[in-house]
Amino acid sequence: MADADKKGETPEVNPINKEVPEQTTAMTEGEHAGEPHHVEGGESVDEATGNYSQEYWLKNVYQGDSVPQLTLRAVIMGGLLGALMSISNLYTSIKVGWAFGVAITACVLSYVIWNSIRMVIPKLTPMSILENNCMQSTASAAGYSTGATIGTAFGAYLLITGNHVPWQILLPWTLVTALLGVFLAVPMKRQMINEEKLAFPSGIAAAETLKSLYGQSKEAILQARFLVTALFSGLFIGLIKGEYEWQKHFHINYPKLPELMPFSANIRGIDISKMPAFGFEPSVLLIGAGMIVGMRVCATMMFGSALLYFIVGPWAVSIGEVEAPKLIKGWALWGGTGLMVTSGLTAFALQWKTIARSFGSVRPGASAADASDEERIASIEVPLKWLVIGAIPLTIAMVILEYVAFSINPILGLVSVVVSAFLALVACRSTGETDITPIGPMGKLTQLTYAFLAPSNITTNLMAASVTSNIASSSADLLTDLKSGYLLGANARRQFIAQFFGVFFGTVAVVPAWFLMIPTKEALDKYNPPSSNMWKAVAEALSKGIDYIPVTARYALLIGATLGIVMALIDHFAPKKWKPYMPSAMGLGLAWIMPFANAFSFFVGAIIALVWSKINKKTAELYVIPIASGAVAGESLICALLAITDAVLALSTH
Repeated sequence: MADADKKGETPEVNPINKEVPEQTTAMTEGEHAGEPHHVEGGESVDEATGNYSQEYWLKNVYQGDSVPQLTLRAVIMGGLLGALMSISNLYTSIKVGWAFGVAITACVLSYVIWNSIRMVIPKLTPMSILENNCMQSTASAAGYSTGATIGTAFGAYLLITGNHVPWQILLPWTLVTALLGVFLAVPMKRQMINEEKLAFPSGIAAAETLKSLYGQSKEAILQARFLVTALFSGLFIGLIKGEYEWQKHFHINYPKLPELMPFSANIRGIDISKMPAFGFEPSVLLIGAGMIVGMRVCATMMFGSALLYFIVGPWAVSIGEVEAPKLIKGWALWGGTGLMVTSGLTAFALQWKTIARSFGSVRPGASAADASDEERIASIEVPLKWLVIGAIPLTIAMVILEYVAFSINPILGLVSVVVSAFLALVACRSTGETDITPIGPMGKLTQLTYAFLAPSNITTNLMAASVTSNIASSSADLLTDLKSGYLLGANARRQFIAQFFGVFFGTVAVVPAWFLMIPTKEALDKYNPPSSNMWKAVAEALSKGIDYIPVTARYALLIGATLGIVMALIDHFAPKKWKPYMPSAMGLGLAWIMPFANAFSFFVGAIIALVWSKINKKTAELYVIPIASGAVAGESLICALLAITDAVLALSTH
């Protein structure tokens, strides 16, 4: 999830989630997806992870051009599913500061939907596994690559200025940054996937999911059924748990769900039950997110939230430093932000070996294949000239957009794209080696850079960082899908084209959804959005100076920043066997940015996953993630659509 930014955190349960530009998350599903190594012609081969030579891939894995892959139905299916998932991810990134990868969910839903259609229209042929892989590429581009900074950087801009960035700017901005990420990934694919054989665990997991579905394994079919059932359960819960204007319009009255503590509990004369969003929210979105993230992060989050609400918060309110309703929006926010920023940057710096290797990955991969094999591979791979054809006009467009929209000096605009290109290298290698895309830390690096290049310019600070975050996340997402295709024997050029088209589907869906879901600053404020608040806090602190922050909040910022560095160092150097029991810097930071009710629901989800794994580890490994992912997708999608409906009804009554 979001600023469980990719990262420095590793959930114990294998997630299919990715980070939103403010956190760090990891996915380890691919780590145990491999099959036994065997020897083929004297070389070690592992078909599940792609550990084989180019020659072996051509002869034994590549399915050739006769198998349907880039078809109209695959692109449309992926585009439509990705468009819906982009709206779902927009909602989750706003509400909980997390965005979820869509590849596995899209693969399962596509398989189920298409086979259901075929039951009605038997003349339709089944989708091939490579068509579904192209569908996955389209859906990922649409559902994840397009909205990485809309609910964060642009949300922060709305909170600061009170005004939306006009759609005439936001739409091309989203499109151009996502497309730049797609094109900038071109020179990295062959080196990182074909030659170095980096893991890209989420890509392996998606490929294994497709193999299981098409192999008609009992477990895969049950996973699909559980995911779809959970999705509809999420839709239902989201439909009844809130109070929406459309319900009032149709005179539908649902009882309010009970809170954890509907009675008063006084600490230092402060009624804790009256604190903002205190209690328990029975949301399957939040519970499912907790099941995905795992006990380490969620237990730390629960501890941090209890510390804030039962000890530090009542103290701050009792001395008159802050009003209770503004506790997490205007005071605790600083401590949580300081912790998350420094822990993310420290973890990023400790990856210096990965960063150094990144800059050796710009060259095309040198292959040991003979001339004829090399020609075949060249005809399959995306040519470097496509990078030039795409990146140059897109860079020019980006610089012009930055200047026209925000008066960013063209030289500084060019710097933002150049920096993004280098950081995309780092993001792709980090994702390939660890399944962690450090979008949050890289966005903060850009903000720190522009604090020196354009001091006191809060708009430049935010928007330059949004360019970096969207480009880097898009590049890493593309390579993850290309890893799946490589394992399935797909044509990389066709996957690239599918990803290219997916960006358009996602942009057309997510930009209108943003304006409809969040028509005003007040509408965004109601969500108390963790990531938007964090981006806002960093931009204001860098632009306005430390005097802008209340005195006691400065102490919280200093303590949080110091603690973030210490926790990142401990996490990095601690023995591997201890890490599952180490506190999570991300979880502790988030606890001071999101409401208690959210942290508690996350914790409930982690408890469910932990107890299930203790009772039956095998079934937990098979079904926890599909169930959680379906619940998250279902509730977030219906809540986003209900919020949009509310906005439309409100407009129609004026």
